Amino acid sequence: MSGKLTTHVLDTAQGCPAAGLAIALWSIAPSGEKTLLKTVLTNADGRTDSPLLADGALQVGMYELVFSAGAYFAQHVQELPEPPFLNQIPIQFGIADTTAHYHVPLLASPWSYSTYRGS
Repeated sequence: MSGKLTTHVLDTAQGCPAAGLAIALWSIAPSGEKTLLKTVLTNADGRTDSPLLADGALQVGMYELVFSAGAYFAQHVQELPEPPFLNQIPIQFGIADTTAHYHVPLLASPWSYSTYRGS
């Protein structure tokens, strides 16, 4: 059984999925060097159209998702400060089991965010 990596972004300021939010997925080598694996946009449901990593692409190691919250909120919320309080939101996490489903949701507003390992 192959594992996968998925994400979901909710706009808690407006109470809706964050459609059109850019996300970059990076792998992080033990040396700390980062390699960009892909960039995607969330769909109308705040999800990506397919898993970020699936099948053999999901490997044991460290990864980082970088959510472009500042650009998203600049388009959806009026009267934000410049520069924004939150701009790029990085979340680093480890993959230990390549047969598991790793779901990394982001709940965000222009002023705060939270995440957890979902299912």
